[in-house]
Amino acid sequence: MPLSLQAHLSGPGPKRILALDGGGIRGALTVGFLEKIEDILCKRHGDDPDFRLCHYFDLIGGTSTGAIIATCLAMGMKASEVKKLYLELGGVIFSKRRTWFQWLSAKFDSGSLEESLKDVLGNRTLGSADLHTGLCIVTKRADTGSTWPLINHPGGTYFEFNKGILLRNAVRASAAAPTYFTPEIIDVGKGELAAFIDGGVSMYNNPALLLFLVSTLKGFPFRWASGGEELMIVSVGTGWSRTRVLPSQVTDNRLWNWGVEVPDILMRDASLQGHILLQYLSNSPTRTLIDSEIGDMKADLLGGKAHLHYLRYNVRMETNELNDLGFSNMDLKTLVEMSNAGNRKILAQIGEKAASQFVKEAHFPTAFDLPV
Repeated sequence: MPLSLQAHLSGPGPKRILALDGGGIRGALTVGFLEKIEDILCKRHGDDPDFRLCHYFDLIGGTSTGAIIATCLAMGMKASEVKKLYLELGGVIFSKRRTWFQWLSAKFDSGSLEESLKDVLGNRTLGSADLHTGLCIVTKRADTGSTWPLINHPGGTYFEFNKGILLRNAVRASAAAPTYFTPEIIDVGKGELAAFIDGGVSMYNNPALLLFLVSTLKGFPFRWASGGEELMIVSVGTGWSRTRVLPSQVTDNRLWNWGVEVPDILMRDASLQGHILLQYLSNSPTRTLIDSEIGDMKADLLGGKAHLHYLRYNVRMETNELNDLGFSNMDLKTLVEMSNAGNRKILAQIGEKAASQFVKEAHFPTAFDLPV
């Protein structure tokens, strides 16, 4: 029997978190992984056809495109339903470009995104009873420069102000990537208006570290225990690659080149830093090579004990790695473009194939199984 929202948020026993990265249309990769994860967990829990990820995870959080997927999962959708919906919406959201003189503010017409979110989320709010588990939508308040993890925990300091925020507006705020969509204006209580932009324009385009903090720090209402058998975070990415160019290409950059490249550089560094810290805090069975100096951190464990069980799933979007997955002759420059909706089906296929190789049942300890 599925747990109640209260049991997910405050009940006893080990806690499980699902963290979903931002990345525009590359979120199609994420849903490929989620189907495999749901399949493994469904079989672990009696092969119930009604099993959902929201039954297993006590907190599901995401940034930008990850916030869209996280909200759908928290509402009780199966991973296969989210994939079907995502592939449909992706073609709509990134299809309507603004005219050339409107590009001074954003490339795409926000109307398509807003209409799509309304169709899916309706008038549900952050405090809606239709959310079956904990939800965290990561966004950035641009007028104050602060990162906002919008959560549905009734004990949250600002829940009384935030519970009436429409989910579609919160998700739209999290996905308001500068240059792609215009900012989202939200009433945050007592008539105060705030301007929000994409949560990826913060340290938490990969929200896994933030969700660790939200779930354990005393300033937040969850206050879950840490430990290798007490807290698990499953983090799913939207693809990554290492960039290397000639020194002359860097020295030839102009102001507009840096304006485009610097945010992406900082986003990649922030995501990697969060990954390093979570590997340092855990005995992760999915640990990856950081670089030639740090290695894969197998010998590194902060304080000599695991503070969580950490799983990270992602795809390296480079020729050799994609060839190994069975995808050859790919146009990598086009494939990694976050707004190229034409790639959404092949991205989902890459995610599915990668999941079949990378996601293992043994990664999910029985200590985190749901109570019978």
